[in-house]
Amino acid sequence: MKIIFNKNKLLKLIRKEQNIGFVPTMGSLHKGHSSLIKKSSSQCKKTIVSIFINKPQFNKFSDFQKYPRILSKDIKILKELKVDFLYLPSSKEIYPYGTNRKIKIHKFSKFLCGKFRPGHFKAVVDVVDRFIKIIKPKKIFLGEKDFQQLKLIEHFLIRNKIKTKIVMCKTIRESGGLACSSRNVLLSWHEKKIASKVYKLLLKEKKNLINNKITLSNIKNKLFKTGLTSIEYLSLINISNIIRPYKKKKGYKIFIGYYLRKTRLIDNI
Repeated sequence: MKIIFNKNKLLKLIRKEQNIGFVPTMGSLHKGHSSLIKKSSSQCKKTIVSIFINKPQFNKFSDFQKYPRILSKDIKILKELKVDFLYLPSSKEIYPYGTNRKIKIHKFSKFLCGKFRPGHFKAVVDVVDRFIKIIKPKKIFLGEKDFQQLKLIEHFLIRNKIKTKIVMCKTIRESGGLACSSRNVLLSWHEKKIASKVYKLLLKEKKNLINNKITLSNIKNKLFKTGLTSIEYLSLINISNIIRPYKKKKGYKIFIGYYLRKTRLIDNI
């Protein structure tokens, strides 16, 4: 595995490659990231993983500061996965002239997480666009756990006629059902047990909710009994008509954003 800090050096190494898979990360790698990398390796000739903690997408500076940073462990994982290139750019290399405040993204960005994190998705789409312009990958591999983010990136790429294809990869979960996330290291054993109960409850009640046998309010009451600190949002959405082109077949997902003490978690089921 080649570790690269400089954009020009990376471009020299990949200039002849036409089948590159790209997995963008902020580090603190887990089984979810590993699954993305394995899928990229199976579909593409070369795989590039980036580790870049993107400051503009954090709404609180304290969240940016406490984001887990375990680079030596990450490098070991990537070597074991036989990744071809690890790209570790500086903020100045990605943002030589600052962020793109005029970037346009779909109105879906104002709902769910976007309602509570103003500017977050614009910053995410901006940084992904910058990486794609540098690397020009054939495919980019993104996890279904961040479904809202994935659909916004997908819409941006299609709208701007960017040829990179998004490969959506299924959510990888811990044994209790908690979706793998870099934030999980901030949770205590007890909090992980609560998160597991949240997942199992939503999985159990999803069909009842779709069939109007239970309300979101009823589910919220049950969730608070598991020990949640607070719930930001809980929504049932037909994902087939979020972003054009709409699909005739209905496909429902429950989306949740919640807190366990000071740790914010999201999921969709």
